[in-house]
Amino acid sequence: MFKIKPLKYYIFTLLLASQLASCDDSYQSSIPDYPVNLELNLTSTYPNFNSPNMFELFEKPKIATDRIGFGGVIVYIGMDNNYYAYDMACPYEAKRTILVYRDSTGLPQVVCKTCGSIYDVSYGIGNPTSGPAKEVLKRYRAIKQGDILYIMR
Repeated sequence: MFKIKPLKYYIFTLLLASQLASCDDSYQSSIPDYPVNLELNLTSTYPNFNSPNMFELFEKPKIATDRIGFGGVIVYIGMDNNYYAYDMACPYEAKRTILVYRDSTGLPQVVCKTCGSIYDVSYGIGNPTSGPAKEVLKRYRAIKQGDILYIMR
């Protein structure tokens, strides 16, 4: 025999479906989208860039095909041995000329000398840990294939 389901069930299902449909993964950064394209040869060009808590900064293109985002790219090897890449522009300041740099403590963090915000980069999030910033660093994809590390938007 066919049973009629309560109206509450249908309303709940409809609300749940609308919530799931409205979920969206688009995070809008204060740092504008600029092209990012770096190919790092970890054997010939960067043979010593292979241990946790190491940084490489790209403030200017090294070859003609390099694209370094809005303020430059900082590449970091996390404590989990994964490579992470971020735009160097401070999201709080959101200017091409105000950048974050590795701080002098040796910790897995970068700092903006203008606003004083400190960002933790240890596991690929780039979240602010102190200072006025509330927004994470703009992150780029870092994909290692063989001896080449690709950084892209």
